[in-house]
Amino acid sequence: MRHRQVLAVATVALFGLSGCADRPNDLDTYYEDPTPTPAAEPAQPSVRPQAAPIPPPTSAPVPAAVSAALLTDEDVAEEEVVPGESKVSGCLTGLTRGTSRSTAWSYPSGSTLEHQVTEYTDRDASDVVTQADCEGKKLTLAKQTGVEGQRAWCAGTTCTVLLAKGKLVSALSVTAGTEARATEAAKRLLPLVAQRLRSA
Repeated sequence: MRHRQVLAVATVALFGLSGCADRPNDLDTYYEDPTPTPAAEPAQPSVRPQAAPIPPPTSAPVPAAVSAALLTDEDVAEEEVVPGESKVSGCLTGLTRGTSRSTAWSYPSGSTLEHQVTEYTDRDASDVVTQADCEGKKLTLAKQTGVEGQRAWCAGTTCTVLLAKGKLVSALSVTAGTEARATEAAKRLLPLVAQRLRSA
């Protein structure tokens, strides 16, 4: 009798284990659902404050003396030139910076004429002309009265003349087909440049 009871218990245990073995191993079936984790709120995009717009740079007013010393269309009318584009090239690019204004013209032949007047508030214009280092050979032109410094050079077919008075440097640059033609134009225009500078 005792032997049958042990056999019956073993049989029930065996069927119980085999019944578990047939069920999928799903822990959610045996245990209560865990407490749901609250969904994370989507991150809000960071809003960067917009920078205040930068105002455009204001161009400094051109001193009256600079404008007065600059050649005009009427001054060069006899040269039969038309207004051109100011490039500030050659020897003019080596000048110490200051408050300047420039203008340019073109000849029918393709030659160019450029005039630049610069005011220096921290030095004398004669010092700027004396220290100017322009390439080319020195050009000797008639000494102009009423100016404190005068130098001239020719590099290739471009001739440049620098005149100084007070705080102003007046620079004339002529580029022609030949050095001789550039020199001739510089000689013709030099008295006009000096006159404008004296009256400034």
